Amino acid sequence: MDDINLHYRFLNWRRRIREIREVRPVRYRERLKRMLRDGDVLRYHGNSDEVGCFVAARPLSKRSRYFEVTIVDTGVRGMIAVGLVPQLYKLDHQPGWLPNSVAFHADDGKLYNGNTVGQQFGPKCCRGDRIGCGISLDSDDGQLTVFFTKNGKEVGSLDMPAAEALYPAVGMHSLGEEVLLDLHAEWGMEEDDGLMIVDSHEDDWGRLHDIRVSGTLLEYMGKGKSIVDVGLAQALRPLNTRFHYYELEITDAGEKCYIALGLARKDYPKNRHPGWSRGSIAYHADDGKLFQGSGVGDAFGPRCFEGDLMGCGIMFPRDYSNEGRDDVDDWDLEAFPRPSEVQNDLYAGNDEDEEEEEDGEGEDLEGTKVTVFFTRNGNVVGRREVALPAGGFYPTIGMMSTGEKVKVDLHPLSG
Repeated sequence: MDDINLHYRFLNWRRRIREIREVRPVRYRERLKRMLRDGDVLRYHGNSDEVGCFVAARPLSKRSRYFEVTIVDTGVRGMIAVGLVPQLYKLDHQPGWLPNSVAFHADDGKLYNGNTVGQQFGPKCCRGDRIGCGISLDSDDGQLTVFFTKNGKEVGSLDMPAAEALYPAVGMHSLGEEVLLDLHAEWGMEEDDGLMIVDSHEDDWGRLHDIRVSGTLLEYMGKGKSIVDVGLAQALRPLNTRFHYYELEITDAGEKCYIALGLARKDYPKNRHPGWSRGSIAYHADDGKLFQGSGVGDAFGPRCFEGDLMGCGIMFPRDYSNEGRDDVDDWDLEAFPRPSEVQNDLYAGNDEDEEEEEDGEGEDLEGTKVTVFFTRNGNVVGRREVALPAGGFYPTIGMMSTGEKVKVDLHPLSG
């Protein structure tokens, strides 16, 4: 009977996740023609007689509403276009030329809205200028507001039918043109002075080591040379019966995709991948293995790649209580006892071990039994029953190779 109840509870989780999130294909693929992409750099690769076009892998959405392009080189004619297009847009046309597309063109400052004839819209853009494009989804009349920016200031906007998803696009049309692409830029306007502001979201994180935060984006900043070069991000608050699930999207797999998503005690050592030391459990993207307090993982699920969504949550016992704090957003963290400090024997001979791992070796972490589960692209991969450490399990993300970036949503089920 317990197995049947658990089965239906998992089915309910899957339904809730799908209802709250937009429907996403399992794999996303960018499209480009007569262009070369090197990391975040796009270069024209044609003969100036034909258009080159890039279309991003993912459309703009409620969770990713804005992107930017910085002009590195205007080339011969500076015919660079930035805008939005349908997913299957013809790549031999500039963005904005065909129906259901719109773009701001740098060479003449005109707006092209489904037509090869543009309308005067804003200033021309030169080398070093930053062109942004975003959407507003607040309208109730089926219209989508698309806006453009130059160097952090809004140029103008227009309304379009919200009939289909619109993808970030960049067009080029002359030799030497080159831009720097930022698909994860964030935009906000401050009412009093109109200055561009970016919410760093650093307040969401209790600990950051070799990780840079930019909005909801986490970027690995470590050396990426050895097993102690771990970048660690741990949330400020543990999962609880109200916020019991979180997820990340792999926006850049980096060199090795050494990305781990899981849960760990509050004083988890900063130079250990989640799952390697006691008091932690994690699903690792590079090999699909589950690590639970050990450097040796168990076969668990499929590997994860750029564009994949990885999720982690806790199913608490029905009689579990947060000591009356379920309805409080800002918990008093001092009310939780400090977890016991333990020794990780996996790399006991390493000179760079943290001091916090040297004391309290072998202390018992046994507590309430909970079921930790992991998801990939909205589907449950598997689950494991574990003991909840004193103080709770904190969302913890690890990265360990150059170039890795993830976008994190700590409360995907709350909106």
